[in-house]
Amino acid sequence: MNRSARSERPESEVTMKDDRNDHVADDSVQAPADATDQAVPEVRPTPAELGFRHPAEWEPHESTWIAWPHQEEDWPGKFGPIPWVFAEIVRHLSRSEQVDLIVPSRKRVDDVADALTRAGADLDRVVFHEWRTDRGWLRDSLPSFLVRQGVVDSDDDPLGSRRAAVCWKFNAWAKYENYQRDAKLPRRIARTYGIDRFKPFVYVGQDRHRVVLEGGAIDTNGQGILLTTEECLLSETQCRNPGLSREDYQKLFAETLGIDEVIWLGLGIVGDDTHGHVDDLARFVSADTVVTVVESSRGDVNYEPLADNARRLKAATPGGKRLNVIELPMPRPVVFEGQRLPASYANFYVANKVVLVPTFNDPADRAALSILADCFPGRDVIGIHALDLVWGFGTLHCLAHEMPAIPDPKPAEPADTETKPKSTRSQAATLKSRPRKKPAE
Repeated sequence: MNRSARSERPESEVTMKDDRNDHVADDSVQAPADATDQAVPEVRPTPAELGFRHPAEWEPHESTWIAWPHQEEDWPGKFGPIPWVFAEIVRHLSRSEQVDLIVPSRKRVDDVADALTRAGADLDRVVFHEWRTDRGWLRDSLPSFLVRQGVVDSDDDPLGSRRAAVCWKFNAWAKYENYQRDAKLPRRIARTYGIDRFKPFVYVGQDRHRVVLEGGAIDTNGQGILLTTEECLLSETQCRNPGLSREDYQKLFAETLGIDEVIWLGLGIVGDDTHGHVDDLARFVSADTVVTVVESSRGDVNYEPLADNARRLKAATPGGKRLNVIELPMPRPVVFEGQRLPASYANFYVANKVVLVPTFNDPADRAALSILADCFPGRDVIGIHALDLVWGFGTLHCLAHEMPAIPDPKPAEPADTETKPKSTRSQAATLKSRPRKKPAE
């Protein structure tokens, strides 16, 4: 993001205060050996131990979260059409599910509602939230939502809920200073919908840190497999968590998201301001199938990095089985004011009834839509014009975030007559989940 209004400055600290519906699993990732001299807080059950997992994007949603665009500096000289692109996105999503729409102020609600009405959106399925934000890339600033089918019957389980949220620290991709409002969104959402929160911490040496992670940095199949990139998580450039190794991340994902195996890709695409987000590269479309973008022109700078990512996916054997790997084309380079932009068909968004795909007035648009239509036969696959949108260095998946539906409870099982052993982990303080609140009208 080469923007004069987005100058790079040192990160300022953001402190997230505890809320009553926090389950502060601060010690999900335990201290390494060199930190044992420090007093370690009480160990609490991790989300995975409580039966939570990160669902796949195609699993049922309660809603999709979107923030109405207001930060003109994200699209300098091109902001005019951006609200209408968002209106078109909401139009399609409102026919699929509820849309939780963040607007910066009460006085903007009427204007936004008017724009949505003119665009044909179903306002009966739009819930407005009057919250101020820094920018609208909710994929990265919102929490990773978790689900579990039943409630674990254990003295160590402080929750009674079947949905929770892992609230990572958000620091604007370790690049920009204006993120404090966005960093408060996870807590606001948790309070609004009565969702219990996990806030992971890690130890690096003697220092304890909140974990920084964006939603665009990971993709999961809902069954324990996760995609990410070395460029995003292991590079010293825009380093989110200094000192964390590949093994540390794998343990973190296992304990917080219920991940059994991590597939590491290499580099992201040119122009990606996030420095290697996987949601511009490769995405699960079913439990055992991944689509990955490839560049057909050998002279393009993306050719070899994308070919390397495809090779890694084809060689991966999660659970002892190879993945089905489907190749997506890349559009021709999208350049504006001399800058290569991160245009990618992999940045699609999967809703309950539709799949929204960015298009770029490119001959490959049709091929990409056809490939994804074959991957999602039960959904309408719809192209959204994104040539203006991508000037903000993101498209559809970057701006939307699903909130999964609360799973149905497991059917009652016969009582076990055998005495079950007590957990050897330290018992967590009892914490009841807050009742679900109806969003403010």
